[in-house]
Amino acid sequence: MSFIITSRCIGCIDGACLKVCPMDCIHGPINPKGMGKESIGMSDSEKQGKQLYIDPTECILCSACVPECPVDAIVTSEKVAKSIGELDSVHKNYEFFGLKYLEE
Repeated sequence: MSFIITSRCIGCIDGACLKVCPMDCIHGPINPKGMGKESIGMSDSEKQGKQLYIDPTECILCSACVPECPVDAIVTSEKVAKSIGELDSVHKNYEFFGLKYLEE
């Protein structure tokens, strides 16, 4: 189980979540190991179609990122994401890290 960043992040990439994550498990929008550093200084046009992702193997479920997201893009589990119609976001999160989501 992992927190999931949903499609609400697409084009936003505010980065507030990056600053509070104690595990540095939020990555993207390009580098799955870059801790979101490539998003710093990106223009709004460069952010279009891109988002951040939470590594499900690193996330400790601490919730620090949730209240920091200005667009409420972070949900507390795959189950919550699926319940709000964000199953595609679950798959994208796992695939970004070269993993496959095994549906429950």
